Amino acid sequence: MGDTKQGLNGAYYGPAVPPRQAARSIGRGSSCCCGPCCLLCTLFKFLLSIIITLGIIVLVLWLVFRPNEGKVYVEKAALSQFSLTNGTLAYNLSMDISIRNPNRRISLYYDYIEAVAYYDDSRFGFTTLPTFYQGHKNTSMLYPVFKGQQVVLGNSATTFNRENTEGFFYVKVDINTKVRYKVWFIKSNKYKPHAECKLKLPAPGSSAVFEKTKCDVDLF
Repeated sequence: MGDTKQGLNGAYYGPAVPPRQAARSIGRGSSCCCGPCCLLCTLFKFLLSIIITLGIIVLVLWLVFRPNEGKVYVEKAALSQFSLTNGTLAYNLSMDISIRNPNRRISLYYDYIEAVAYYDDSRFGFTTLPTFYQGHKNTSMLYPVFKGQQVVLGNSATTFNRENTEGFFYVKVDINTKVRYKVWFIKSNKYKPHAECKLKLPAPGSSAVFEKTKCDVDLF
């Protein structure tokens, strides 16, 4: 039988309640609150909150502005001269290139533009083009011209003879730019969009007609 006690009035009481255990000693199992660990935890939470906030801002801006990739086309292209003699290519290539900005709220500053021409993986032409500002939903035109002579390497003679017989020359033109994007009054850092245009050009004197060509765009 458990121990019971009888009070002065004759009532019986249950066993005595044991006293509560003493509080744990200070520092035993307690979380760090003012040491290096606490500072690291606070810094981590601060950085995480900044990252989450920036992510939300970027998402909201993307949903508001919905940036669309630009479109680049070679509207016209003509070879008035294209001949290969003893490994030296003589050329005269003119082009009309359109660049379309389809965005409603984003405009662009083209701070640098260059066009580079390749034949059979050999670079033969280079030119820089005027810089310009392009507004919302706007199409701008570029008119690069490549003219001169250049030594080409590899099996270009074999490729040239075959394509000359076919009546078409296959030339690649790269458009390299440095661009800043503008949203309202805010301008971005410079980016380097790139367009690659693979052209099927009628041989000089041919009655064939050049077909409008869409260029592959990277980061436009």
